[in-house]
Amino acid sequence: MHTGGTGGGLMVGDSWTHKIARRCIMPLVGSRVTPNHLTMVRLVSGLAACAAFAVGTEAWNLWGGILWIFSAFMDRADGELARISGQSSPWGHRFDYITDMLITVLFFVAIGIGLRTATLGQWSILLGLLAASGVLAAEILAEKIDQQKKDTGEKAYPGFAGFDFDDILYLFPLIVWFDWHFIFLAGASIGAPAFALLTWQRLHSLSDDGQQTSAQTGSSHD
Repeated sequence: MHTGGTGGGLMVGDSWTHKIARRCIMPLVGSRVTPNHLTMVRLVSGLAACAAFAVGTEAWNLWGGILWIFSAFMDRADGELARISGQSSPWGHRFDYITDMLITVLFFVAIGIGLRTATLGQWSILLGLLAASGVLAAEILAEKIDQQKKDTGEKAYPGFAGFDFDDILYLFPLIVWFDWHFIFLAGASIGAPAFALLTWQRLHSLSDDGQQTSAQTGSSHD
């Protein structure tokens, strides 16, 4: 998920998970390992986690959760390595962004498939697709907000108490392991599209503010 970020004094890279990742990747600084290598590990492990969740059995859900946590941590690690080693690049950011978006969206599709033998049967797949569509829209819109605020380092949705907004991803395995994913998926099928609408409203408001500022600046120079 690429909507997490700063707020309440929390700057990019200052969350608890960023700090842990920063310590872990220090041995890689100056090595042949690049941030894109870690992003590829993030992608492969995330896809494997989603495939495991799609099976839907208790054993596969366990492995899916373990892979998911590892993949989410790799999302932190690639960014920290890029910042510390000075290897940040537009292409690397794009690769990271697309990977994060793909894995998060596929999680909802995967648990929908995994719940196909539960109460709603094949309808759970539809719920997964609805939730995934909402998450996809929210991710794209939040990235647009991030780009408009990149000069300040702010993000679309702020973190708090040392946690980024997207640290919520670490809770996803717990939801599956405690067999709460049916309720979670049902809520997300409504909540994710609603969240996308809220993000669109924020983007629209931000654009309006920018236009007003530009108009006022132009008037002051007349």
